[in-house]
Amino acid sequence: MAIEIIVPAPGESVSEVTIASWLRKEGEWVEMDEPIAEFESDKATFEVNAEKAGVIDKLIGNEGDTIPVGTVVAVINEKAKKPASAKKEEVKAEKTPTVKEDKPAAKTATKAEKAPAQEDINASPVAAGLLAEYGIKASLVKGSGSNGKITKMDALEAIVKLGGVKSGGFGSGGREETREKMSNLRKTISRRLVAVKNETAMLTTFNEVDMKPIMDLRSKYKKDFAEKHGVGLGFMSFFTRACCISLMEWRAVNASIVGEEIAYHDYCDISIAVSAPKGLVVPVIRSAESLSLDGIEAEVKRLALKARDNKLSIDEMTGGTFTITNGGVFGSMMSTPIINAPQSAILGMHNIVQRPVAINGEVHIRPMMYLALSYDHRIIDGRESVGFLVRVKQLLENPEWMVDGKKPEETLLGM
Repeated sequence: MAIEIIVPAPGESVSEVTIASWLRKEGEWVEMDEPIAEFESDKATFEVNAEKAGVIDKLIGNEGDTIPVGTVVAVINEKAKKPASAKKEEVKAEKTPTVKEDKPAAKTATKAEKAPAQEDINASPVAAGLLAEYGIKASLVKGSGSNGKITKMDALEAIVKLGGVKSGGFGSGGREETREKMSNLRKTISRRLVAVKNETAMLTTFNEVDMKPIMDLRSKYKKDFAEKHGVGLGFMSFFTRACCISLMEWRAVNASIVGEEIAYHDYCDISIAVSAPKGLVVPVIRSAESLSLDGIEAEVKRLALKARDNKLSIDEMTGGTFTITNGGVFGSMMSTPIINAPQSAILGMHNIVQRPVAINGEVHIRPMMYLALSYDHRIIDGRESVGFLVRVKQLLENPEWMVDGKKPEETLLGM
């Protein structure tokens, strides 16, 4: 009996997807729930799995094709007999002993050092092409696909990590150009950014914050914090907490326009901009105002890991009320971030630089960070925008104000 595998809708508003990569080939045996292909939409990347075990009779479409949701992309023959080669691979995997002696381990290492031929590498055509284009040996890349297959995402991550350079690149004297089709995700980002610039009255206000108090707290408690909660103590939890307190005081900054009405939110769903392999994504920390610092850090870590692995769901990337973006991790000194519609404001963090500042009439060298708040002037006036940013600055420079009258160690370590 033939089983048809169709592309599910990754979201209510998604009508088409792009075939990012085939993870299996026609004629191969596939187990139930094993991934067959990777797809990307304008909101997320996802895999389609085999609904039954069997032999893949047909794969429909090529990598890079854009197809409607609900399209049949694969046909599996569940009545086909399992090939002997597949059975042997299973038995071999089950009987592989753990190396305990020094000599066998040394032999294994010697074999690993000998790079296999390019044609023997288990990689998708797109991944193989990218690695060849940037001069990276496939043997240096660990595949995350089925049976260790190198996917397009693995190749892109390796290019960034290993610093691959395109053949005939800078300094080669050539004048060639390469064109690639924009992904659905990039097209959607482009449309939304242009729409925000055209449809909002966006302004940006700036301030600066002395990061020494928070840096001192982190230095003192980060080791105990990690042992107590199992997560690191970063800057994002302090910024998220400060923003939540400020949003409760300046409600317009946490609002959005719905038709001819302004929707004020009594909760803070904080969107955190994360740079993922396929572009910028903005997962949401739900009800962040109710979370402790360790709870915020745990959510940041969970969402960042899912973003890195392209595993974020549609629900995890929609519905935020306010956004925080940290250009400082890339070395940005100052920027004017664009509002994440339909939200009305976004806070931009930047790099921390040792600068001379005047304190009580004396010059001190302090770790300073510029803050930028871009906001929609249709909802937020200068009083609200400046007041909000000043409040965030006050809270960050006096972190004890964010812990409800408790001592820092009581909040950070749950004492």
